[in-house]
Amino acid sequence: MPLALFALTVAAYAIGTTEFVIVGLLPTVASDLDITLPLAGLIVSVYALGVTFGAPVLTALTGRLGRKPLLVGLMALFIAGNALAALSPTYEMLLVGRVLSAFAHGVFFSVGATIAADLVAPDRRASAIAMMFMGLTVAIVTGVPLGTFIGQTFGWRATFWAVAGLGVVALAAIALLLPSDLKRETPAGLMQQVRVLGSGRLLVVFAMTALGYGGTFVTFTFLSPLLQDITGFSANMVSLVLVLYGVAIAIGNLVGGKIADRDPVKALAVMFALQAAALAVLTLTAPSPVLALVTLAAIGFLSFATVPGLQLYVVDMARRHRPAAVDVASALNIAAFNLGIAAGAWIGGLVVASPLGLGATPWVGAILVAGALGLTVLSGALDRRERSQLGAAPELA
Repeated sequence: MPLALFALTVAAYAIGTTEFVIVGLLPTVASDLDITLPLAGLIVSVYALGVTFGAPVLTALTGRLGRKPLLVGLMALFIAGNALAALSPTYEMLLVGRVLSAFAHGVFFSVGATIAADLVAPDRRASAIAMMFMGLTVAIVTGVPLGTFIGQTFGWRATFWAVAGLGVVALAAIALLLPSDLKRETPAGLMQQVRVLGSGRLLVVFAMTALGYGGTFVTFTFLSPLLQDITGFSANMVSLVLVLYGVAIAIGNLVGGKIADRDPVKALAVMFALQAAALAVLTLTAPSPVLALVTLAAIGFLSFATVPGLQLYVVDMARRHRPAAVDVASALNIAAFNLGIAAGAWIGGLVVASPLGLGATPWVGAILVAGALGLTVLSGALDRRERSQLGAAPELA
């Protein structure tokens, strides 16, 4: 793997920390700002919506910019957003800072995924994307637990200052390590962008991404209160559990990338089936500390094992069906990831506020992932039909 991928990984680490660290800080933020837990959960949803709508629009608007200057500018915006969050005196101002960071997040991963894929040989693309996304997984292993500890010890604002510092390191890594002559896809016109959303095949993949990734966030958003109120862990133990969860995610990301290199659709179908089963099982194992840890490790492994395959699949699908708008399609898939997070966090908040309570979040999430499994099977069938039609065309000619 080229050294330039390291710069993308460092930036992904900073972005992953700010995205996921709020999960461990929800009880602390809710108490400090005097808001309810479901309202605090909207901090996750608002960030995800900022990525969802910011990624495709800003990626299209910045299509003519050089890739390296664009990434440097995105990290500067990321630093500003986290500094504003750290300084925010109110809930509303915190949301504004989160949205600014989310805009940087969305464009970075949509552009970064295509850069990572182009830096390596064709048979290493999924692994290259997995390496970039490893920044997210390492952030969950180290950044999120450490950020949670900092927030519980020095206040949640200190966590955002620390994340802004990570952004400075990431900006320097991009400036120093990323080549200046990066390949750039031809900028997509407005009608080409609309046509991406008009592709039924791509819409199926976007829906797979949203349901498969979002299903886990019905539970993950409220994992901290679930572990404290149902499993019986102390607040300090939650940070250690997040380390275990993050290690499982890191392993899953690497394994998922290698599996997806061979057959993304088949790999995704198997992983979605296992992911739905693991979430359903957590409903039963949550009251037991040991069994809950085992189940959470499985959920963590599977939740990120699907990421490289989904991103590779949408890039390949775009090159087949919308070759003039690959960057936009990639951005829309990043948007789909975050639309799933927003929907999952919102649905989780509704479940927590309902008579079902915290304990129902795992099986509700399992239903969403089962929907992703159904769409994956459908998409695989459509792929096979396309291949058979292409094979028959020369004979007919």
